[in-house]
Amino acid sequence: MKRIEPIRSESGQALVEFALVAPLLLMLVLAIAQFGIAFNNAITLTDAVRAGARAAIVSDPAGAQAAAEQAVKSSAGGLDPAKVAVTVTATDSDVTVKATYPYAIDILGIVVTSGNLTSTTKERLE
Repeated sequence: MKRIEPIRSESGQALVEFALVAPLLLMLVLAIAQFGIAFNNAITLTDAVRAGARAAIVSDPAGAQAAAEQAVKSSAGGLDPAKVAVTVTATDSDVTVKATYPYAIDILGIVVTSGNLTSTTKERLE
């Protein structure tokens, strides 16, 4: 006697489940990568602002603003210098350097969030 196979076969179940889960997994991996890039830009901007404040405080007071802007833009290695906005505020005893840089986290062409990364550093005159 020949055995009859059941009508419902489970031979493609794993493939169908993977096809349903793979896009979500891919989007999650891309989101993590985009967040990592934005975090790297924030750390780079913070380091560049620190270098700009140091350059401003040790330079001549007349050229402190230009020295700070140049130091920030040259220290921001992976950032586009044209997009880095630098503000320098100097008093008799300290210098405050603030920089902003735009960011956008997009996944497969869809912008999830965007805004400006901001970093501020204050150095006292030594």
